[in-house]
Amino acid sequence: MRPGALFDEGVEIHIAEGHGFAAYFYLLILFVPIVFLALFLPALDAQVWIAPGAFFNVSSVAAMILIAFFTLRVANQEFAPWRFVPLRRRLVEEHISAVEVALGQLCLLGLQIAVFILLAAPLLVWAGAIARVPAVKILAVFVLLFFYALAYGVWGLAAAASWGRKLEVRQVFIRAFFISAMIFTAVWYLPLNPVAFLLSYLGDKQTAPLLLLGRRWAPGAAHFLFHFFLLGAGLAAYYRALRREIFS
Repeated sequence: MRPGALFDEGVEIHIAEGHGFAAYFYLLILFVPIVFLALFLPALDAQVWIAPGAFFNVSSVAAMILIAFFTLRVANQEFAPWRFVPLRRRLVEEHISAVEVALGQLCLLGLQIAVFILLAAPLLVWAGAIARVPAVKILAVFVLLFFYALAYGVWGLAAAASWGRKLEVRQVFIRAFFISAMIFTAVWYLPLNPVAFLLSYLGDKQTAPLLLLGRRWAPGAAHFLFHFFLLGAGLAAYYRALRREIFS
C-alpha cells in the first residue's frame, strides 16, 4: 500500500461519489451573493453600473475566508466521515508509514484547495476585470488564496489525526481555531491578519512595522513568517498525531 492509496480514496469519496460536492455547493452559494451584493449595493441608481473601488477587494477577502474555512472542513473529513478508512488501520494493520500517510493526505489537500480556487476563479477574474485590477495582482491573490488555505487546512488534518472518530470534538476545534486565529492576529498586530493584509496589499496601503525582540519587522515579512510558522506548527502537530496512533 502506497501513499497514492490515500489520495485515491479521497478523490473517490469527494469527487467520484460526490460527497465533496456539498462543500463546493456551500462555497458557491455563499460566495456568489457576496460578489453580486458588493457590486450592486453601492450603486443606488439602477441605470448606473459602475463597480465600486473595493469590489475586487471584498470579493478576494470573501473568497479567502470561505476557501480557508471549507478547506479546514474537508481536511477534517466532515463530509461522509464514515467512508474514510481509520488512520490507525492504515498505520498499524496495513503498515503504511506516517510519512506516506502524510504525503497522500497533503496531496489530496492540495487538490481540494485547487478545486475551491477554480470554483471561485471565474467570479474573481470577472470582479478584477470590472474593477480594472492588474493581472499581476489577480494572480498574486490566487497564490495567496492557496497559501492561506494550506496554512490553515493542515490543522484540519491535525484534528482528524488527533481525535479520530470523535467528529464533534474535531468540528468544535477547527471552528474555534479558525475564529481565534482571525481574532488574535487582528488584535495583536493587524498586518498579521490575512483579511487586513489582503486589503492592504490590494489598496497599496502602508502599515507600521512590527516591533518584536528588539527588531523592526516589515509588515509583509512579519505576516508571512507568522503564517509559515502556523503552517509548520500544523504539520508538526499532524505528524505527531500520526506517530501517536502507531505507538498508542
